[in-house]
Amino acid sequence: MNILVTGGAGFIASHITDAYIAEGHNVIIVDNLSGGVLENVNPKAKFYQLDIRSEKLEDVFQKEKIEVVNHLAAQMDVRRSVSDPKFDASVNVLGGLNIFESARKHRVKKIIFSSTGGAIYGEQDYFPADEEHPMRPLSPYGITKLCTEKYLFFYKAVYGINYVILRYANVYGPRQNPHGEAGVIAIFCNKLLKGEQPVINGDGKQTRDYTFVGDVVKANLLALKYDGSNIYNIGTSIESDVNKLFLELRNHLNPSCPEQHAPAKVGEQQRSVISYKKIEKELGWKPTVQLEEGLRLTAEYFKKKYSGVK
Repeated sequence: MNILVTGGAGFIASHITDAYIAEGHNVIIVDNLSGGVLENVNPKAKFYQLDIRSEKLEDVFQKEKIEVVNHLAAQMDVRRSVSDPKFDASVNVLGGLNIFESARKHRVKKIIFSSTGGAIYGEQDYFPADEEHPMRPLSPYGITKLCTEKYLFFYKAVYGINYVILRYANVYGPRQNPHGEAGVIAIFCNKLLKGEQPVINGDGKQTRDYTFVGDVVKANLLALKYDGSNIYNIGTSIESDVNKLFLELRNHLNPSCPEQHAPAKVGEQQRSVISYKKIEKELGWKPTVQLEEGLRLTAEYFKKKYSGVK
């Protein structure tokens, strides 16, 4: 099968690409390298350095005879979405529409879309949130993800393109970018290895649902085989606070590093955790990597990559 993976030089998408290729599929990657890096690109994939907003995108669909799109490319910096919502929308909404229009014109069978299980629900009414929880995104980033979901419903209703929307919790693991608006786990790993002081915002008791990238990959393999259209949360249903992350990673990477807190970030969501019961019931997916094991694997990756420790 010819599968287009947008953002395929990035963290999550590169792992998904590897899994698709391992199963014998032809993977075509489109990535402008604004966040991804060439070293993440599987050598068996065909790579186009291209922005998803480009008019040249349709040429890729035509030349490569794309059958399925797995759309992960995004402006994912929540803070930038707040400071520059027009740019956020240009990438996440208009870029998405550019992909969907090319998919329509070239009779793509299915679109798998990486959405967000934290930002899309906003402050939760109950814990963990299932797919029926009210959607009240508190950032332009969350709004654009919700908007894109609605466009996929439109393309299914009017043009018959199937979709699988995967609402991720906080994904972490090897290859995560430790710079800029990245996940806290990657940031902590990077600073601990460099001998810099990681800073915990506020009291560190804010919780998230941390999901290992390998489990996310398995969900994308199931989505590829699924015949219908649906929305699924991908998470662990377990809340973990930032203090726990710091202590676990410190033990692996720099046991002598002190714990340091800074003022809380204004408007930061205090709790976010999502239910995976729907996808477990319908597709048989459930998380298999416990947080302690995932943090160990991630720490080992950063050791090898950034400090030369074997």
